[in-house]
Amino acid sequence: MENRIVDVNVERMQREEREELVDGKVDWKGRKALKHKHGGIKVSLLVLVAFGMENMATLSLAVNLVTYFNGIMHYELADAANMVTDYMGVNYMLSIVVAVLADTWIGRYKSVLISGFFESLGLALLTIQARMGSLKPAICNLYEKDAHCEKLSGNQEAFLYIGLYLLAFGSSGLKASLPSHGADQFDERDPKEAMQMSTFFNALFLALCIGGAISLTFNVYIQDNNGWDWGFGISTVSIVLGTIIFAFGLPLYRIHLAHTSNPIMEIIHVYVAAIRNRNLPLPADPIELYEIKQDKEAAVEIEYLPHRDIFRFLDKAAIQRRSDVQPENQETPNPWKVCRVTQVENAKLILSMLPIFCCTIIMTLCLAQLQTFSIQQGSTMDPRIAKHFKIPPASIPIIPVAFLIIFVPFYDRICVPFLRKFTGISTGITHLQRIGVGLILSSISMAIAAIIEVKRKGVARDNNMLDALPVKQPLPLSIFWLTFQYFVFGIADMFTYVGLLEFFYSEAPKGLKSTATCFLWCSMALGYFLSSIMVKIVNSATKNTASGGWLAGNNINRNHLNLFYLLLAILSLINFFVYLFVSKRYKYRPQQPAVTSGNSDD
Repeated sequence: MENRIVDVNVERMQREEREELVDGKVDWKGRKALKHKHGGIKVSLLVLVAFGMENMATLSLAVNLVTYFNGIMHYELADAANMVTDYMGVNYMLSIVVAVLADTWIGRYKSVLISGFFESLGLALLTIQARMGSLKPAICNLYEKDAHCEKLSGNQEAFLYIGLYLLAFGSSGLKASLPSHGADQFDERDPKEAMQMSTFFNALFLALCIGGAISLTFNVYIQDNNGWDWGFGISTVSIVLGTIIFAFGLPLYRIHLAHTSNPIMEIIHVYVAAIRNRNLPLPADPIELYEIKQDKEAAVEIEYLPHRDIFRFLDKAAIQRRSDVQPENQETPNPWKVCRVTQVENAKLILSMLPIFCCTIIMTLCLAQLQTFSIQQGSTMDPRIAKHFKIPPASIPIIPVAFLIIFVPFYDRICVPFLRKFTGISTGITHLQRIGVGLILSSISMAIAAIIEVKRKGVARDNNMLDALPVKQPLPLSIFWLTFQYFVFGIADMFTYVGLLEFFYSEAPKGLKSTATCFLWCSMALGYFLSSIMVKIVNSATKNTASGGWLAGNNINRNHLNLFYLLLAILSLINFFVYLFVSKRYKYRPQQPAVTSGNSDD
């Protein structure tokens, strides 16, 4: 009797221990991560701090680098704007490269540390260049008539681009790894932790706003009043501190193990096998498709997804021919000829997310214009808040950012629980609904921007100030008129940004969490690149107008920015209707309950 009681107690202790294990995560020593000891909402705060400090270091550059390139480095306005959008595009595009490395080789934790080093190095080089007169052109005012300002060339320009793109590489790595590493601290199949993960993504955007608020006020003030050497220097200190704070959490993190197999290569296997088997008939019953046995030992380590009746042409990759069947004591079939059902379903997931991904590109194109041309609009307007205080044009986004710092906790703590009661969805509304709200708001924002620009140009024309010098001769129109477009776009950004991060992380295959999260950054990269291309196309198409192009030259009062904003508003509206069509056709992946062990209690 006593032995039986002991056995029952041992079995109960073993079950409790299994329930505490976190599937697929380890601690810093490589042991299985435990729920009560590793991860959770408190540990994720370190990730939030690091992410906020990264945005503190870089957001002021995104909104103010046009001024630096134009006023200090003497690039023309359109060229300066394109340099910024190209830099931002490379920044976001490189994130997919780092994400693949993080998922398959170095791991997300190490990826953050390495990226933090490169970002610090890039900022340090830019600080040196801004400090040393020999590395930049002589001081000159581009806006004075008949001014012949020296431009960057040779070693000076090379130094600028090396620092700028080291910064882009480092920043891309942090954007790729921090959100997914933070989400790794939660088990999405545990209902309680799934809600905590939703809170984390909302808090991630809040951290972004708080870091951005400091960047848009303190950093911009330093850049404009103390010099760009101090501005770059403060950004360097910020990213170094953020990386150190993140590193201190090592003993407490749930760490995702990098896969030795390449999940992207597994997706490629599916397409190659499907093409090779294209002439084979699909079996009537999907159970005849190839899948390895789900035994007790493999239940925790290997992901299994049920077959779904979509993109049936990919199912041909899992058709077993007699020549592909292997004896039990031999290795699995050639992956270029036959793939697991789970592997095929992962390929279907990625393919089905691509239309959603494409529909977010236009929104970033709009954001790129707000980060460049809106700053130039602000430089022509009255920046006074009070008699003795002026707000820098690059700091205008602080108003919607400050609102979002209040609104994001309100949305997470009040709106989401309220909506949850009606929808039964842990996030209040679905990820796709949230993205859709953001897309329609971005269209409204660009329409508002067009209206505000009509008013600004009207004031310049009525006061005979079309050729007034920016900053030195401000129009009798408050810079706060620009806050309307930023305000609406800020709310749009919150809905779409967080919705996309949650959507891509939740829907992605197990081995591609970081990579899929970077779909957001890739859509932003393409948006920034498209922005540069669109500016050139618009200028080329309108070169026969009186201004020589809607966006040509340095005099924004003579340009037709209002028509450009209106064009973006129309494109955004069309994009929204396309999104409605593709989102209605999307089928969410089946969510499996949390797996605690290979054994079942049934």
